[in-house]
Amino acid sequence: MVPAKIEIARNVAGVVGNIAALSLYLSPVQIFIRICKKRAVEHFSPTPYLVMLMNQMVWTLFAMPWVHPNSTLVLTISATGGIIALFFVTLFLIYSDRKKRLKVGLVVLLELILVVVLTLVVLTLLHSTRRRSLAIGIIGYVTSIMMYASPFSVMKRVISTKSVDYMLFSLFLASFACGFAWTCYGLLPFDPLIFFSNESRTCTEYFGSSGISHLTVHSPLPWA
Repeated sequence: MVPAKIEIARNVAGVVGNIAALSLYLSPVQIFIRICKKRAVEHFSPTPYLVMLMNQMVWTLFAMPWVHPNSTLVLTISATGGIIALFFVTLFLIYSDRKKRLKVGLVVLLELILVVVLTLVVLTLLHSTRRRSLAIGIIGYVTSIMMYASPFSVMKRVISTKSVDYMLFSLFLASFACGFAWTCYGLLPFDPLIFFSNESRTCTEYFGSSGISHLTVHSPLPWA
């Protein structure tokens, strides 16, 4: 039985995490406004949004009552994030050239197949919420790291142009806040699957892609 005060603190952390995550998921909106206006994706990469879609689908599955009970706050933001990611990916399908559109479409199809297969395997072979949570949580851990490291896919362009137009500071800030809030959520009470997933996200985001990009752009480069 979780003490009332800890339960309240957990819910507060979860609500803050929902707000921070929603800010994170909506932070690329200005990019997609630009894409819609120009009716072209230009040099923007679909990779972060494809990884985001996969990650949100896995964590939505994780938060289902028959996998990880009492995870309503995780379920709401994961499902919302999945819808937003699908919308962004759809814009790539609309405004990309034929070759890129085909690649994006195939990746989305593969992700959907993987999630369906994962669901069937978990429901068929694992008969307790503990085992289901562990199996999907481990996969969610991997997809979370991939999502927060996905800005590395545009690192070459950021360094070559010395511009963060393709990697927004708002995205970095929202990512860090989101990871920190959900790390706190995973501590109240201790939930290793949620805690370690988000603790790793926070470290990845702080020391990784966006932080390096901004240091690169705003600091003197030895090769510049």
